[in-house]
Amino acid sequence: MKILVIGPSWVGDMVMSQSLYKALKSNHPDSELHVMAPAWCVALLERMPEVDKAIPMPLGHGDFKLGARRRLGKQLAAEQYDQAIIQPNSMKSALIPWFARIPVRTGWKGEHRFGLLNDMRSNKQAFPLMVEAYLALAYPKAQMKSRSDIPSIPHPSLHVDLINQGKALERLGLNRARPVLVLCPGAEFGPAKRWPEGHYAVVAQKHLDEGWQVWIFGSGKDVEVANTIRDRINPLSRPNCHVLAGKTSLHEAIDLMALAGRVIANDSGLMHVAAALNRPLIGVYGSTSPLYTPPLADRVEIVHTDIECRPCFKRTCKFGHLKCLIELMPEQVIEAGKRLERSDGADLIIALQPVAEPATGGEGQ
Repeated sequence: MKILVIGPSWVGDMVMSQSLYKALKSNHPDSELHVMAPAWCVALLERMPEVDKAIPMPLGHGDFKLGARRRLGKQLAAEQYDQAIIQPNSMKSALIPWFARIPVRTGWKGEHRFGLLNDMRSNKQAFPLMVEAYLALAYPKAQMKSRSDIPSIPHPSLHVDLINQGKALERLGLNRARPVLVLCPGAEFGPAKRWPEGHYAVVAQKHLDEGWQVWIFGSGKDVEVANTIRDRINPLSRPNCHVLAGKTSLHEAIDLMALAGRVIANDSGLMHVAAALNRPLIGVYGSTSPLYTPPLADRVEIVHTDIECRPCFKRTCKFGHLKCLIELMPEQVIEAGKRLERSDGADLIIALQPVAEPATGGEGQ
């Protein structure tokens, strides 16, 4: 059996997608699994043993380009796939498998996809977690009535390249003399996910005083935030605080983050990467909810406020106050770290109650 998956466009969504890929390989051990995704997600796919081939999506995120999608579908027809699974909800994401004439085209109802999908699912509300909605697509439609029909949720687990890890340590002048606290203060989604830099700095200073070193990860867009955190650190401690934002590839970030003794991250792609590396993790939630996109790992603590207006799933605060983040104090995160130490591997417990799917999300291809 040969399967093509049209994957999501956001890093965090792609990490959670590995649960789907694990289920597909479990259901069809001899299958060949190809995943099409944006170029920036290919590094993740290359670290997933279940994926036999990663296909970079040549079209930009949001580009419709019907003619280009038709040509790409015709090219993929030569692969003679038996099934396509379309993870995003958009109409455009379903066009390529249709043009490729793949016999079985599986996905959620989404937007105007009648005819494009011939194995269309319409009960997405019965699968409240994003990972559950992904996993349901791995099983026959008749079998998937609700979340209780999913046999299990296999956790993502990214492969670590130790040779690449050593080269990255050397290139960046890092060492392992002190335990590593990783901070991930960015969030591509928007400011309503970003915990304040001043709060991060307080937690970083606490760890530095206790003998840790701090590595701050992120993309080039997060350099300013990372530098602000470092600037607020006691000058005597700064040599042990390293800004890696904008300095690593995603491959390097994966390999270096695997060395973390603890990770503190906003609800972001890197939070899910840390979870897939099974690092002790504190997930900081602002406008979003762990009842929709929890980190899938064993050693996790979740922190958030309980103010009336959250979760709103907005990119920016419609009230302009960002209280869901500002009022989440550093002491709460420090205490979460202590709980992690005490639990020593206790599972994250997610309350199994429905939460509204956000209007905006990782819409793909």
